[in-house]
Amino acid sequence: MTDSQAAPRRESTEERRRAIAMAARQLIIEKGFEGLRTRDIADRVGINIATLHYHVPSKEALIALVAETIRDEFAEQGRRRPRSHLPPLRRLEMEFEDFRETVEQTPDLVAIFSEMLDRARRDPHVDDRISPIHAFWVRQLEEIFADGVADGTFRANLDPTAQARIVTGALGDFWGRSPNQLSAFDAMAAEIVRGVVRT
Repeated sequence: MTDSQAAPRRESTEERRRAIAMAARQLIIEKGFEGLRTRDIADRVGINIATLHYHVPSKEALIALVAETIRDEFAEQGRRRPRSHLPPLRRLEMEFEDFRETVEQTPDLVAIFSEMLDRARRDPHVDDRISPIHAFWVRQLEEIFADGVADGTFRANLDPTAQARIVTGALGDFWGRSPNQLSAFDAMAAEIVRGVVRT
């Protein structure tokens, strides 16, 4: 058998699971959770239903898999740009830069995270999987604000927890917006910085 006649390489379990997750994510974005059908996922991935159920035996397993891919993509963004050694103000600026990058370069990630957060309000299975990701984001911001208060960068009466929730709420207003609206995002981010920096 020549190289050109070699059998196609079989996907690894991880590759297959990622393909399933990405197909599910796209279907949720297109049709919402109500329109999510296992047969449609299998068709998009090019597998049969039995193979799909081998990898994700239940709806809960599918939701967990989708949430894992969201968490992993956000974590990868953080690994590409380490910041724990940086001053609090620079870390805050990088949070805004990361958000802007996500909106511009990976709008599908923004869309699926937004869909999952919305669904979590009425589906405990989704809430169990997506809320820890959101809570981690809030904690990161809390640490930035607490460190900034401690070192005198941010105003002394700033409440780190309340400010973290203000920021995540403000950024959440830009989920699903067109990248063309990012000038408004930049103005908002600059206003947040002005509001927290000690004068």
